[in-house]
Amino acid sequence: MQKTPTPSQRRRALVLAASAALAAPFSPAVHAQANDDIVIGGSIPMTGVFAFAGVGINAGMADYVKMVNDAGGIKGRKLRYVPEDTGYKVDVSVAAFKKITSQNKVNLYYGDSTGFSKTINPELDRSGQILMAGASFATELNDPAKYPNQFLVGPDYTEQIGILLKHIAKEKPGTKVAFVYSDSEFGRDPIEASEAAAKKLGLSVPVKLMTPAGSVDVSTEVIKLRRAAPDYTIFHGYILAPIPEFVQQGKQMGMTSKWMGTFWTMDSSTVMKMGEAADGFMGVMPYRYHYDTSAKAPMFDRIRALHPDYQSTAYTQGFLTAMLFTEAAKRTLDAGKPLDGKNLKAALNTLKDFDTGGLIGVPITIKGNSIPVGRVYKADMKAQKMVAASDWISLE
Repeated sequence: MQKTPTPSQRRRALVLAASAALAAPFSPAVHAQANDDIVIGGSIPMTGVFAFAGVGINAGMADYVKMVNDAGGIKGRKLRYVPEDTGYKVDVSVAAFKKITSQNKVNLYYGDSTGFSKTINPELDRSGQILMAGASFATELNDPAKYPNQFLVGPDYTEQIGILLKHIAKEKPGTKVAFVYSDSEFGRDPIEASEAAAKKLGLSVPVKLMTPAGSVDVSTEVIKLRRAAPDYTIFHGYILAPIPEFVQQGKQMGMTSKWMGTFWTMDSSTVMKMGEAADGFMGVMPYRYHYDTSAKAPMFDRIRALHPDYQSTAYTQGFLTAMLFTEAAKRTLDAGKPLDGKNLKAALNTLKDFDTGGLIGVPITIKGNSIPVGRVYKADMKAQKMVAASDWISLE
């Protein structure tokens, strides 16, 4: 026959049960299980002026995360991608960061702009918990001392123009190069350093022209450009307009310059919008294009199996960012270290001759905050494609 517990025994049992209930959420085993996911947060511009890129970035990030999780995750842990739309506004992006990091233990983060990357940097340094990359290729961010917890998924803007200049110097030594750039932080970023780099390569810069971004009357600037008679004209700090106006008017005036752009101008769909005038338009691209089957690229084979239709270079940038985030996390865990900003960045910087599965056409090494590799592509308007105009060029 079972004994009835005494009042003191009942009280002791209740105290023990209450203690166990209170301790449970904070016990290491339960805490680890609840926070086992490796979280990638994202300030993603799904609406607003940068949505054309944000939609692709978001899809690329999500696709790679799903691939990793379908294959079992990283050392048995799943990736979790938590994006918020920012409309490409810095204050909204900061609010998204605060919301995502307050609700999740975030290890990795994607930022939507140079403005956000600079604004949030003190917070990254203070917490020390997050490694961040993003849409920006700003030269300023390519400084491991000032931005120790960030990196660029490609060459910075100065390096992008450096790749073009290296190609020009090889194709036509001692030639003339003009710079046309927008009156914005984005536009001005690489110009001074690029002029010095051009002169170092034996190239002359007869003219530099600054205009507002967007659709403006550029007839006066085209006359100045024609007078300088450059053999190559490099545009920077624009997406599309006023580049087509420059090219069309320049050709009508008999200019024989070759025209070039940097990353955010060089998506295939953007160049094709320039119409007939863009035939032969060249520019730098750190990645292969979705339809480039000229060499083995097993990761692109997987992307093309998922999406037979063209995926933008922004998609590839998002996909590669998630790949590099994952590799940094894997190497940190393999070393038995906590997933914090310092360890993740150190792990990223151990990448030497890393194979991206053909997203970039040569193995990559990440020493500082950028990947200074790219290729010059040229528009073939008849084929409606960008075709390679150079080998892969490294600035290392």
